Amino acid sequence: MAASAKRIFERLDTLYAIGGGEGANRPGFSPEEQQAHDLASTWMREAGLEVEVDATGNLLGRLRGSRAELPEVWTGSHLDSVLRGGRFDGALGVVAGLEAVERAAASGARERTLGVVAFRAEETGCHGSRALCQTGLLPGTFLEVHVEQGPRLADAGAPLGVVTSIAGIARAELVFEGRAGHAGTTPMAGREDALAAAAAFILRVREAAGQIDGAVATVGRLELEAGAENVIPAHVRLTVDARAPDLERFEALVAALELEPHYRFEPVALAETPRLVLREEIDALGLPVIELASGAGHDAGVLAASGVDSAMLFVRSLAGGVSHSPAEDSSEEDVGLAVEVLTRTLARLAATPR
Repeated sequence: MAASAKRIFERLDTLYAIGGGEGANRPGFSPEEQQAHDLASTWMREAGLEVEVDATGNLLGRLRGSRAELPEVWTGSHLDSVLRGGRFDGALGVVAGLEAVERAAASGARERTLGVVAFRAEETGCHGSRALCQTGLLPGTFLEVHVEQGPRLADAGAPLGVVTSIAGIARAELVFEGRAGHAGTTPMAGREDALAAAAAFILRVREAAGQIDGAVATVGRLELEAGAENVIPAHVRLTVDARAPDLERFEALVAALELEPHYRFEPVALAETPRLVLREEIDALGLPVIELASGAGHDAGVLAASGVDSAMLFVRSLAGGVSHSPAEDSSEEDVGLAVEVLTRTLARLAATPR
């Protein structure tokens, strides 16, 4: 297990160095993302997998099973990154998945075909997995290992967690109108300050999300007109990102904020069968079994929404759970445990007809 984790970290370091500069810099559909895919393709071929690339650029390596008619079992994630991103986001799922499938290859024959996939451009809207779902050429089961990107596993003292659902996401843009005026000569009582109205709404966003268990909401962008030090703002435009782990709480949050979303992704529950196997394998290692919802979107959620039996295994984040940052971190020990659980889970799923 230690040797597997060591090789995974060496490969993560190699991917991390692509593009240069601070952090990971492999934007979707960029030459840097392509370089990462080319590297992963080489690793897949060295592991004895059959490699193919689809029309969108998704990379898939297959380890053939004895019964080609059975639904395939895939694992993987994505290799693109945000600018100045972290070492683990996405890349961990591809590299750990390859390690687990390579170990499965060494363990002997299996009925179902195993696959390792690297989806294109996840960070800008899961382009690769969405395109794959449109083709209908899908696996029967998909497992994604991913760094948690939060502090909950660390707070629970658990190295791994099984994801129950992918949160719904609603994004909206709101505009607040007021009247411009001189900052020094307009009495406070007579002002129509668009920023004051926007500020009241921002506080409402925080309060509404705090009253719904598991919900979060963020005002991430704010634009002012005229944007001058001595002018009362006449026009404010802001964005809201609202998320909740299931449909009931998601709808309650959207209603509480009276949003009219321009983007909406419904919450999706992950499949019970692969989740059960993950839980059993974590328990077999004597580890605490923790289940939690994912507040971030993932390729697994896209496949789950298209009917694929999907599950996710989170790996404990260090450094306070920071992600999308060069400070993103996880330990070799935790990654090694994730590979062990994934390997055992893939072996069990590949040995069963469905």
